[in-house]
Amino acid sequence: MLPRLILLTALLLGSPHSLPAAEAPLPVGLRALLATYPQQLCGARPDLLLWCDGTVMAWDDGKVKSLSERLEEADLEDQFALPYPAGPDYPIPPPAGFDPGRSRHEPFFRKMYGADRSEVEKNLASVAWPFGTQPTRLQVTRTNGVDQRLRRIIDELQGLPTPLREILAEPAGGYFWRPIAGTSRLSLHSFGIAVDLGGRFADYWRWDAEKSGGSFPWRNRIPWEIVEIFERHGFIWGGKWHHYDSMHFEYRPELLMALP
Repeated sequence: MLPRLILLTALLLGSPHSLPAAEAPLPVGLRALLATYPQQLCGARPDLLLWCDGTVMAWDDGKVKSLSERLEEADLEDQFALPYPAGPDYPIPPPAGFDPGRSRHEPFFRKMYGADRSEVEKNLASVAWPFGTQPTRLQVTRTNGVDQRLRRIIDELQGLPTPLREILAEPAGGYFWRPIAGTSRLSLHSFGIAVDLGGRFADYWRWDAEKSGGSFPWRNRIPWEIVEIFERHGFIWGGKWHHYDSMHFEYRPELLMALP
């Protein structure tokens, strides 16, 4: 069950499918959520997000947080605290603390994709990954058409030159119910909305920190041509983070919205 502080019912506000009007404009993040998930999200006011089944989630828990607390105790507002730099113009190397998209409000993803493993697995699809010498399939969710988006990504990746396609030959997986390494927070692989690729071309800050005894200078060997295709279909890339994870792509279209 989601925390009472976060999960309310719209009935407490007077209607199961509407929120009282508010004079203040909606935060950009709330507008992005409404624009990218119209089948699940039906309204908002500056402090609340309304799901179409009548569930209401708080936008801001009212806490002032450090960078590490934004990761461990993220609310919806924290998900948008650092704008994700869509496109090829992003800071290299990313400055310390610049991890746009790594703060995730877990109740949001449990509500969207499944409260537990069994619920998530009911909506999984198996997608053929045609790169490499061995047939491979990746499992991703059907919710929000993520499986169809991955198929379109694959169609575009097949049009890349051979040297770039070779980087795709060793996918590290799609759906996998597990915590993020070194934490108790669920990985977004647990919801079937993340894909890892790159194999021997992948770089991950935790691996490098363990090898060096703590330091992890930014590294990346995934070409922009591959990243561009994923972003075009709503996936953000972990290679743009200070805590880099260059093999990692996750479906977060709300972070790619260009809203005034």
